[in-house]
Amino acid sequence: MLHRLITLLQSEFKLRDLGSVHFFLGIKVKSTTMSILLSQHKYALYIIQRAGMASCKPVDTPMFASSKLGLVLGTLYSDPTWYCQIVGALQYLTFTRPDICYAVNKVCQVMHAPTEDHWSAVKRILRYLQATTTYGLYITRDSLLSLHGFTNTDWADSIDDRKSTSGYLVYLNSTPISWKSGKQRTVARSSIEVEYKALADGIAEILWIRSLLSELRVPSSIVTTLWCDNLGATFLFANPMFHARTKHVEVDYHFVHDRVTK
Repeated sequence: MLHRLITLLQSEFKLRDLGSVHFFLGIKVKSTTMSILLSQHKYALYIIQRAGMASCKPVDTPMFASSKLGLVLGTLYSDPTWYCQIVGALQYLTFTRPDICYAVNKVCQVMHAPTEDHWSAVKRILRYLQATTTYGLYITRDSLLSLHGFTNTDWADSIDDRKSTSGYLVYLNSTPISWKSGKQRTVARSSIEVEYKALADGIAEILWIRSLLSELRVPSSIVTTLWCDNLGATFLFANPMFHARTKHVEVDYHFVHDRVTK
């Protein structure tokens, strides 16, 4: 089938068959008989060198756990264009690095007015990359395909508008294949609400992936497990009765409850 496709393309376009992929759009592909490793090792080194931090001291985490970045704190950074260039490069790195997705999302929220504190946060990410340039996505072969995912939130973490940041991470077997971290559109009135919204987003992504696998004729009859660390949210979709504090999340409630029931 592959040979026939290449032959048909050659009859319409001028092209060469370069064989198995080894490097594509900045992503290195290392294949074995049982696995594939996708990494952006060279690109990570390029960003570090471009920022003038080739000799920086590495750290173990991309962001301080207690870090609170806001628009009104700190002195404006002297070169916002340079800030945008480095942060934009970090965004492309998240294609194979879900571990920096949350931190990169945070520094992206202030592209229009970065401060010295935000630039310090960017340098923290670069120092983390210095210690983890060889990290990537390790895809292994498995006869049984199973999906599972995780959701989490940081309730009212924005000191500017008190909106929450939520995210999900979906695995196919042991390989992460889809992830997202971003600020929610509305202000949540309770931790249950924000966790429930994250669950709804995670379920929507899982349903899309299951649909895609079905179109690719990849059977997946195993029920997908979605992990959440909020007991209130898990009690909510298990109990059909509304709590007074959750009536305003009725749409997400019905969506999540319906999928769990099915």
